[in-house]
Amino acid sequence: MDFSQTLIAKSDAILHQWVEAVYQDKQIEATNELTFKAVRDSLPRVLKALATVLSESETSDLQTVVDASLEHGTLRAQQGFEPEEIAREYRLLRFVIFAFLEEDLLQGSAQEVLRAVRLIDTVIDEAIARCFNSYTQGRLQELKQLQSQLRLTNQELTRLVRANQDSLSHLAHELKTPLTSIIGYADLFLRQQRQQPEFKDTYANLESIERVLKSGRLLVRLINDTLEISRYDAGQMKLQPTLTDVRSLINFILEMIEPLARAKELSLVVECERAPSQVSTDPLRLQQILTNLLSNAVRYTESGSIHLECWTVSQQQWAISITDSGIGISPDAQAQIFNPYFREVTAPQVQSSDGTGLGLAIVSRLVQLMDGEIKVDSHLGKGSTFTVILPLEPMPTTGSTYAQV
Repeated sequence: MDFSQTLIAKSDAILHQWVEAVYQDKQIEATNELTFKAVRDSLPRVLKALATVLSESETSDLQTVVDASLEHGTLRAQQGFEPEEIAREYRLLRFVIFAFLEEDLLQGSAQEVLRAVRLIDTVIDEAIARCFNSYTQGRLQELKQLQSQLRLTNQELTRLVRANQDSLSHLAHELKTPLTSIIGYADLFLRQQRQQPEFKDTYANLESIERVLKSGRLLVRLINDTLEISRYDAGQMKLQPTLTDVRSLINFILEMIEPLARAKELSLVVECERAPSQVSTDPLRLQQILTNLLSNAVRYTESGSIHLECWTVSQQQWAISITDSGIGISPDAQAQIFNPYFREVTAPQVQSSDGTGLGLAIVSRLVQLMDGEIKVDSHLGKGSTFTVILPLEPMPTTGSTYAQV
């Protein structure tokens, strides 16, 4: 018997039944958004090629099977099919073909049936193999295109970030010039008013000018701090390590902070007996770190003391901690305090504070730049302790020289 003619005669019914079976299979989810034609795609060519393979009077058309299967796999990749879904639809095709040919197969001889079953299985297996091959190639091509798009997107984002940083720096510098003039004139006017107490409205003028002066200085601090963050994020912040006398540097910083603490009647306690005599570090950046931490300690402490301790941790590290008896930091806020512009409002004195919300962000970045780490231990209403651990020597660089400070 020639089963090829039977297959050709029933091909439309087979295709319709197969598409219905694919739609009904809940594990082939990719067909939910596809039309009947999109699901059927190249299967008519596969069936036609299969018919010629089954025919004993025609030349086998296996290449048509190969071409149609390659096309089928490429299309399935574009349609978002998963490999398991493709395998299931070919399994359904095999089942539908045998279901439609069952009556005819029962009328053939054992040899004819065996030959037909073997050929059908071979052709479908070959179709699956070719389909998977083109499907994989299609997915790989999509991946390459995605990688290319991501690379271009990353380059564009990098360009925009750099442009934004350049614009921010330019804007900051443009703002600083008039602000500096405003502060200078306000300061000059304030001194002149204090020297002329005979004016009746002197107190009101002084109060207004002091507010202008305070706001201008705060804005300049905000701009300077923003520029610091921008320089760090752009990789433009560089260290200049020198041999530094730690105790002398700490005493110098305490001389600047002491008037602020005295104004709030806070005691400053210093323990530096175990401090290293000298370390290789950037003294300006270290001063910036300690000044920010001590200023914050004074700002958020209304009564009690500020305790500074410095000690050698090991042959490679040293540490400095600053403990206050202030308002403390909540556990949730501790995870965010090193983010730019974050300020936790927990008390009236915090709301009226002149902080910019950038001090700890700058400290964190400077500590990272110096190959160190910063830790915080705080409890609401009981104060906070900030501990900075730094290397005794920075990472070695070619041709580095250290000056005595």
